[in-house]
Amino acid sequence: MKYTRLTKEQFEELQEEFTRFLATQSITADEWQKLKADKPEVAEAELDVFSDLVWEGALSAAKYLENSSPDQVFCIAIEDDQMRMIHARIPSGAADLTTAEGRQWLIENIQEDAVQLQTGNKALGANRNQQIFGLIQQGANIAGKELFEALDEIIN
Repeated sequence: MKYTRLTKEQFEELQEEFTRFLATQSITADEWQKLKADKPEVAEAELDVFSDLVWEGALSAAKYLENSSPDQVFCIAIEDDQMRMIHARIPSGAADLTTAEGRQWLIENIQEDAVQLQTGNKALGANRNQQIFGLIQQGANIAGKELFEALDEIIN
């Protein structure tokens, strides 16, 4: 398995897609139930293959990641050959960067001396999706472009 198996909740959300996946494997609903009962190792392997397919699609489509706590946020833009990172840290208690209000506070107060900013770039290799997955395992989430672009515009 290349990534991690989807959770039960994720499988439930993707039930229609999983059913189609099984159909491409020529596995009917009845055959799936029998497979789970009689050959659980084969059923487990099918769950793993489906999980990897879902992860591969999500990671390939990912353009932005965020990892935030109340007093800091890492925003990452994923480009063709590199990741660009903006890290903002604010004084503890000034705002909560995990909320929309806290992010707005950051944008409005970014020029303040108490707000610390760092930027950096990292080359993406042939294992792009593995690098992104590693960041997700460390707490990042696939995100929209809004916060990264707002911070990037202010910095540049």
